[in-house]
Amino acid sequence: MYKYLLFDLDGTITKSEEGIFNCMKYAMDWAGIPYPAPEVFRSFIGPSLYDSFANTLHMDDAQAKEMVAKYRERYNVIGLFEAEVYDGVAETLEKLKKSGCILSVATSKPTEPTLRILEKFGVRKYFDVVVGSNPDGTGSDKKFIITQVLESLKKDHGLTEEMVMSGQAAMIGDRRYDIEGGKACGLQTIGVLYGYGSREEFEIAGADHIVEKPQEILNL
Repeated sequence: MYKYLLFDLDGTITKSEEGIFNCMKYAMDWAGIPYPAPEVFRSFIGPSLYDSFANTLHMDDAQAKEMVAKYRERYNVIGLFEAEVYDGVAETLEKLKKSGCILSVATSKPTEPTLRILEKFGVRKYFDVVVGSNPDGTGSDKKFIITQVLESLKKDHGLTEEMVMSGQAAMIGDRRYDIEGGKACGLQTIGVLYGYGSREEFEIAGADHIVEKPQEILNL
């Protein structure tokens, strides 16, 4: 039985592509860059913005940082709230919390807007630990973020290394980065199909479980 559950944000708690895509377009319009194909837009959900601009759109360090800053210019005011909590997520979080689980958020999104999003949509109360990246987007590697969450859980919420090794902690997310990061930290992993990833992606990454709906997490 899992006692400690770490959740990704975008694609796991919130359906957030509207705000993400609008802010990408805002940054690209500013830079005079043509919009890429829809599948390229979708690929931006999961990894860090900097990595996506640098690797997917082949920008150098200075360009990628400029694009991240421009994206944040709109996102931190408007884009972060162009989202909604997936059906069934709030109810699932409430039931998990009442059953005695310790819930956390581990996201590549910066911490400050993450907290604002969780508060806006009424689910902040369910989480004991919330860790994201730095305001400039650095520190967004999923393994690094998950490690920080685990350190906080060990320090303040009773998690031990023995609990991790015995499979009492799990990372839940919608992309391979969540599965790979969780596995690298010795966690069980759960892929959610209602987000932006695919069954094939989870199987290749080695997810321990794959669910189609948030409520199925309760069965695990």
